[in-house]
Amino acid sequence: MDLILLLKAVILGVVEGLTEFLPISSTGHLILVGDLLDFNDERGKAFEVIIQFGAILAVCWEFREKLLKVASSFTSSPNSRRFILNLIIASVPAMGLAFLFGKYIKAVLFSPVPVASAFIVGALIIFWAERRQEKNSDVRSSIQSVDDLTPLDALKVGIAQCAALIPGTSRSGATIIGGMLFGLPRMVATEFSFFLAIPVIGGATAYELLKLWKHPVSMSGEFSLAIAVGFIAAFISAFVCVRWLIHYVAHHNFVPFAWYRIVFGLLVLITSYSGLIAWSH
Repeated sequence: MDLILLLKAVILGVVEGLTEFLPISSTGHLILVGDLLDFNDERGKAFEVIIQFGAILAVCWEFREKLLKVASSFTSSPNSRRFILNLIIASVPAMGLAFLFGKYIKAVLFSPVPVASAFIVGALIIFWAERRQEKNSDVRSSIQSVDDLTPLDALKVGIAQCAALIPGTSRSGATIIGGMLFGLPRMVATEFSFFLAIPVIGGATAYELLKLWKHPVSMSGEFSLAIAVGFIAAFISAFVCVRWLIHYVAHHNFVPFAWYRIVFGLLVLITSYSGLIAWSH
């Protein structure tokens, strides 16, 4: 048994689960941590794709009552039909752009320095969004839950989500902060981001798995065990993170995450240009 491989699987699984739903970019962290762990080859990329589904299952479990209610009342409830329609509308822009430009983005931007730069730019946008939210704090929104969202609201969030195609930007950050800039309350934007992750990341994972099926990588017994371990680690850490974030956004803003992004991004840039760490390019 390769204990080092299993340890890498646990680390990457925890990183995926903790960062998937925070505005700090799971893809960016996986690229950087995978680079440090020397686990960024074809097997490493396949591993990252598969363990994402563990994080999605955590969201499905946390919001199982809502999802089951929507599924069971789809034919009879206008709210349930609108909820599904909103998810579809919000998913289309990013999925379409990913299909058209995904290969180019991966070839050019999936390396530590572009990721670090996106970390810093994303932080500045968070500062801007939070200041704007603070100025408009006295204005009460007519939207109090995800059920109040209109198809136009969903489309705006979907357009904002397109920014997440740049690694280091953060899918959850793009949807949450984008939703806030378009006038959604922080809690509603966060909850909709959770639900939107199901079709978007689920679809991306299915697409990547299809590519792996057509062009399989070496899957030894030890590597299969590592995938299982990483999957479980991602599920558990994502479940804890989702529950924590729900309580956090009820009383706090995202400014601490912006400062984290700046510090982390600068650290990567400094270590890269000083030669302290030989990041891949």
